[in-house]
Amino acid sequence: MSSSDNPWAARRAEYSLAGLDEADLEPDPVAMFRRWYDEAADLPEPNAMVVATVSADGRPSVRTVLLKGLDHEGARFFTNHGSRKGSDLAANPHCALLFPWHPLERQVRVEGVAEPLSRAEVAAYFAGRPRGAQLGAWASRQSRPTTREELAAAFAAAEAAHPGEVPVPEDWGGYLVRPRRWEFWQGRRNRMHDRLCYVAEADGWRVERLAP
Repeated sequence: MSSSDNPWAARRAEYSLAGLDEADLEPDPVAMFRRWYDEAADLPEPNAMVVATVSADGRPSVRTVLLKGLDHEGARFFTNHGSRKGSDLAANPHCALLFPWHPLERQVRVEGVAEPLSRAEVAAYFAGRPRGAQLGAWASRQSRPTTREELAAAFAAAEAAHPGEVPVPEDWGGYLVRPRRWEFWQGRRNRMHDRLCYVAEADGWRVERLAP
């Protein structure tokens, strides 16, 4: 099949909105991320990130979750510890994050190590979730096979069991991903994209440019 007959091969876009020079970078990657995040604020779900994990037997897996916190310690997200990503991170805490901001011709990649959040931090976040989401955390045995009818019944049972305040399920929690590497990617013409990385070192961050 020629490329002209292949809709996947023929589809392409020329990136030309901006460039990224070393002089454009903030002193540290968190400040740089926050600047780009602010510029992406009007996009749908700008805090949506792809989380890549690897199982104990070396099988990769990816999924989209929502970033729920970021500071100089790292990035935070919440999930069921019994989910596939939870099982993967228990066996291998190394993971990667990706923020795909396509309309801006940008992406941010993060590589780091995940650690479980404290129960106090989990409880504080869980208390602020909508009641339906709280009950959903009780109803869903995340990543296990089920049916829509089973889920509906489990949700109804959770609603009946918790008519007032909804406690945090024992298997529900969150993770702090401590970054070791950040990459800020800006699309450019002729696939000569700008890729600037912050790499963790003992005394701070080293910046390097990668070939596209």
